[in-house]
Amino acid sequence: MSIFSCEDKKKSTTPTFSLKFTDNTDKFQLNDAVKATLSTHENVKVSAVTYTLNEQTLTNSSSNLLTLETSVPENSLLGKQVIKASITYNDGKTATAEKNVTILSNTKPTIYTYTIVNTFPHDQNAYTQGLEFFRDTLFESTGQRGQSSLRKVDYKTGKVYQKIELDRKFFGEGITVLNNRLYMLTWQANTGFVFNPDNLERLETFTYQESEEGWGLCNDGEKLYKSDGTEKIWILAPETLKEQYAIQVCDNKRTYVKANELEYVNGKIYANSYQNPSVMIINPENGALEGIIDFRGLKEKVTNHPQIDVFNGIAYNPKTQTFFVTGKYWDKLFEVKIIEK
Repeated sequence: MSIFSCEDKKKSTTPTFSLKFTDNTDKFQLNDAVKATLSTHENVKVSAVTYTLNEQTLTNSSSNLLTLETSVPENSLLGKQVIKASITYNDGKTATAEKNVTILSNTKPTIYTYTIVNTFPHDQNAYTQGLEFFRDTLFESTGQRGQSSLRKVDYKTGKVYQKIELDRKFFGEGITVLNNRLYMLTWQANTGFVFNPDNLERLETFTYQESEEGWGLCNDGEKLYKSDGTEKIWILAPETLKEQYAIQVCDNKRTYVKANELEYVNGKIYANSYQNPSVMIINPENGALEGIIDFRGLKEKVTNHPQIDVFNGIAYNPKTQTFFVTGKYWDKLFEVKIIEK
């Protein structure tokens, strides 16, 4: 029979470190100074520490391995990120410490307004979700279960000259056309569709991954951007339709959610702010909210009726270099130019 005491049990040989910011804040703008310290209750000797922000190595100007003195890199992704310390002891063992941070833009959004160039008729029964110009044709997707559709529209007359309806279980959402393939999202069914834009024949179906909902959709000529109602806009590879990573929409003060209908124009994402009469201008590289277009006053120019709903739907016509906007159950489509306020 063997007898042993608690003191005979082996103690953990992996020390626990914590990372603490000197200024007691976890929010930083691009280029802001960041100071943090590593601490542990155990007596260990450290031979090396590497600090990273979202897997990007940070330059540390401190001579003390347990002190981080750096600045937020200009090319950092915005939003909720992680600063991580990877620690190596003298004996070769390793440990890590992490701290959640919010990275914000370092510039205020520019405020824009609009001027109306033309006003065209629009189907008042269309719960507009997506608008997209392709080969002189305006494509439109509509929502609501039992009313969801994909259609081709003569924007000058408002006439719908081709239309397909989705199954009643689907709530139609945003659309975009890339490489002669029309992509369409649905809301909560975790399902998207690919159509032939020439005849609206359905080519395939795809599912989402980390994004649980489908909202807006656009493309930059190479990849797709998908919003899901959160602060995130997901980047998808068109070949696989897999979500590769996400940007988060932030200005210099806070994070923004509910980017809805999307349009990619001249290197920027234009996004309807759901339930607000405004459009956000977003940097697709890091998520910075660089501008806000104030569309107040537009809803008052359409026919008021019991079903009328919010401003939504934005398409850019490269031939006229103007934007076309409307709303859900609006009887007018507006051609507008954007000007700084």
